[in-house]
Amino acid sequence: MTAAVEVFLVRHGETAWSISGQHTGRADIPLTDRGREQARCAGETLKGIDFDLALTSPSSRAAETAELAGVGEVLRPNDDLREWNYGVYEGLTTKEVRKTLPGWTVWDAEIPKGETVEQVGVRADRVIELVRSSGGRTVLFGHGHQLRILTARWCGFDAINGRHLALDPASVSILSYERETPVIERWNQPCSPREP
Repeated sequence: MTAAVEVFLVRHGETAWSISGQHTGRADIPLTDRGREQARCAGETLKGIDFDLALTSPSSRAAETAELAGVGEVLRPNDDLREWNYGVYEGLTTKEVRKTLPGWTVWDAEIPKGETVEQVGVRADRVIELVRSSGGRTVLFGHGHQLRILTARWCGFDAINGRHLALDPASVSILSYERETPVIERWNQPCSPREP
């Protein structure tokens, strides 16, 4: 049964804060015009695929990406797909934080009033459990750090290993199985129309 499970991951399209590098967790920053175009392009990549399960982060940037990609009719919001809660670092760039905390990274630091990487991993595990129990083909619309952590957990790695997986706006990735082993089948693919 696991061999039939296939998970498409779509990071939301570009926002003003993804351009500037600001940490965007719970702030509801809208897509830019380019982000909307990216979302439509991601929809071309997904065109003609029937999904057994379609989930999105409740944030407007993820939900709008899903709508523009043409998956809105079957979509369900899932709180566990929300982006990392960056607490006091919300809206700040890494460069800004490093002015007072040299060498700081979100992956290694304590996040006052936010989440640890392990807590984000627990949320990712719940999504993975839901996907695996549903079987079939799933699409998840979410966020850069959260989907990277989910992918690390899919492969059985510690959540912090998501730091090694870059993920661009509106990219499409696929998780699946090679026999019984969870694998990354395709990663960080820019949108491109599928052949008919």
